[in-house]
Amino acid sequence: MQEPPSHTFQVDLRGLVDLLSHHLYSSPRVYVRELLQNAVDAVTARQRTEPDAPSEIRLTVLPGALRVDDPGIGLTEADVHRFLATIGSSSKRDDLAGVEVARREFLGQFGIGLLACFVVADEITVVSRSAVDPAATPVEWRATSDGAYTVRTLPADARAEAGTTVTVTARHGAEPWFTAERVTELAGSFGALLRHEIRVVADGVTTTVNRTPAVWDRDHPTPDARRAALLTYGYETLGFAALDVVDLDLPLVGVRGAAYVLPVASNPLERGGHRVYLKGMLLSESASKLLPEWAFFARCVLDAEALRPTASREALYDDETLAAVREALGERIRGWLTGLAATDPERLERFLSVHQLGVKALAVHDDELLRTMLPWLRFETTAGTLSLAELARRHPVVHLARTVEEFRQVSAIASAQGLGVVNGGYTYDAELVEKLPTVAPGTSVVPLAADAVVAHLDAVPADRELAVAAFLAAARARLDKLDCDVVLRAFHPVTVPALYLDSREALHERSRAQAEAEADPLWTEILSNLRSTAPRAQLVLNDHNPVVRTVAALTEPELRDTAVDALYGQALLMTHRPLRTTESALLNRALGDLLTWAADQTRTREA
Repeated sequence: MQEPPSHTFQVDLRGLVDLLSHHLYSSPRVYVRELLQNAVDAVTARQRTEPDAPSEIRLTVLPGALRVDDPGIGLTEADVHRFLATIGSSSKRDDLAGVEVARREFLGQFGIGLLACFVVADEITVVSRSAVDPAATPVEWRATSDGAYTVRTLPADARAEAGTTVTVTARHGAEPWFTAERVTELAGSFGALLRHEIRVVADGVTTTVNRTPAVWDRDHPTPDARRAALLTYGYETLGFAALDVVDLDLPLVGVRGAAYVLPVASNPLERGGHRVYLKGMLLSESASKLLPEWAFFARCVLDAEALRPTASREALYDDETLAAVREALGERIRGWLTGLAATDPERLERFLSVHQLGVKALAVHDDELLRTMLPWLRFETTAGTLSLAELARRHPVVHLARTVEEFRQVSAIASAQGLGVVNGGYTYDAELVEKLPTVAPGTSVVPLAADAVVAHLDAVPADRELAVAAFLAAARARLDKLDCDVVLRAFHPVTVPALYLDSREALHERSRAQAEAEADPLWTEILSNLRSTAPRAQLVLNDHNPVVRTVAALTEPELRDTAVDALYGQALLMTHRPLRTTESALLNRALGDLLTWAADQTRTREA
């Protein structure tokens, strides 16, 4: 059987450039990065065999064009045909070294090369002379955005030294990307940490846009001087005065840099953007997933060797390498925290005053850190804002209120009665309190229960309870329709007339009952089958309070019922939870009736 004839794909360069500019690259600004990348790779390749070879890369701003000169390894005519005329070829650096070596030592990996420049250019000219073959003559490659190109050899004196000159001519409308100010800005941004000197020549002025070595690789006279230099660099680079800085010198994962602690609290759900360089070339100013989720209080600036960029070289692949780096960076920040706890408590206090939530998030999963941070993390308790260590010393049995509402119900009373209750309604607090026995042996944590609170209140004498039995029976009958029982106790502070105690089970049952009352017949039947026999809420009246004693002595039924409604409503308000419609109506009605009664009494006295 005869084989069908083979054909060669035809590439529409304009269509490919449109694809690059609209779907791969986020901005035309990357053309400067691609030019710098090619120049740096060429210099790096030459220095592998000639360590003392020159390395300065020069960008010259011309009218409507940009020229980039590098003293790198250069190209022969065969190289030009192989690497510049074949879309998708990996480039000379993979030919000079194994692919794995190239991935470690060079910046680019994807063979897109100069095509990115066609995003802003109509014509690209490359003049190059090889450093590998001294007998090779200079060669010129000239290409236009319609896909046409020419290759020709030049006289030997056209370029005396080895290296490459790339000239990019702006297309119509792209001239703003070729101004001196814009080129200097982009070269300084992308090449800030490159090891080779990068200079921009514009209007006769030469500007060096990078400082080598990076601030974390420089020698500093003292640790304090190093810290000050890192903080200054962070302010200049990130735009904020960091609360503190964490040195990130991790040679095992090929990372150098620093993590800067934000001076203000941040949203833990927002994964902060980090400034990441790969081998000195800026990859992203907003890289994500570089730190563990709990470290949302830090922003990094770092230079990495082994991380893998995406095809656009503007983000990182979330692979095993990134996961290993993330774990190593998390360990370094964890070590910084424990170090502060041991050596600099004042700085730790300043940090926790802003970022306590982040430390709590970490401590939930790290018993060692929780043990270290135990004296420093603060929690809302009935004894004030305390650390868990202090709370455990005062109260061997710690009662945990799962919600802010539960805590507010009992805070004033429990404090007066010496009951140790901690508010677990805030993020991570309940989980940390539950871990307290593992780091503070001898301490137990129990859920807050209404019965436990009532048990700590003083019972009234039997003769006193007998004297007010009729009142208590009437009060219970009055509040029965609200699923609330009434008990009489004596407790402090005297200024609190009544305490409303509501277990989670009772709350769930009332929510079910309310849903049943509002549901259609089908759901009513379903919800009725879920009816619970959970304990009801309790209104605990304070026999020490003068108002309660006055109400208990009332003999007029209507006035007594109104007063009970008012005490119930006031106790609800003390819980700080939203009132249901029936509860709001009851409170409003009670206040209105009391005002009416008071007005009638005033008129009677005046008459």
